[in-house]
Amino acid sequence: MGKTALLIIDMQNDFCLPGAPFEVSGALKVAAKIKEALEACRKNGLPIVHVIRHYRPDGSDVEITRYEAFLNAGGALIPGSKGAKIIEELKPIEGEYLIVKQRWSAFFQTELDILLKRLGVDQVVITGVQTPNCIRGTVWDANSLDYEVIVLTDGTGAKTPEVHEANLFDMKNIGVKLMTTEEFIKSLPAPPKENLIAKIRGDIEKKKE
Repeated sequence: MGKTALLIIDMQNDFCLPGAPFEVSGALKVAAKIKEALEACRKNGLPIVHVIRHYRPDGSDVEITRYEAFLNAGGALIPGSKGAKIIEELKPIEGEYLIVKQRWSAFFQTELDILLKRLGVDQVVITGVQTPNCIRGTVWDANSLDYEVIVLTDGTGAKTPEVHEANLFDMKNIGVKLMTTEEFIKSLPAPPKENLIAKIRGDIEKKKE
């Protein structure tokens, strides 16, 4: 295993909360597993990237396939709105990265690839919603860019279990590694005795004094 980064995709209120405009059934159950992976990665000092979706209020940048749903909802994922915020359980902390995307893949016309290469990352662990579009699109692009890819099977989700499983099957068959959250956490080396992120924060605060 090379240097690994955790990607958390589209875990925003407008995707996750019951009754949300683009609700993904079971997203909050997935969130509980992502939180386990997130806490383990924080303890190990691994890079963490939160990837989110924003739309303009007039819908001029919404995908054609989602435009009608956007209109019916009276807008969604608008910057500054409650719906666009990352769910409380997975809120980023200082030292974590935020990428805003306009399309399915987290790599499409974003700075994600530049960021990961600058951080020396060669393996990405992908979590979030939903499996057939944003997860799958990100996986395909990561594979094309020569990253080793792990998808957490219980840390990703779709609107139905059948859709989720079908897409996991496809990804496995192009060589993507599938792991449960528990398997991934067990594969990590023992965390350092001191929390690296906390140490970095402490060093920054000392320099400010």
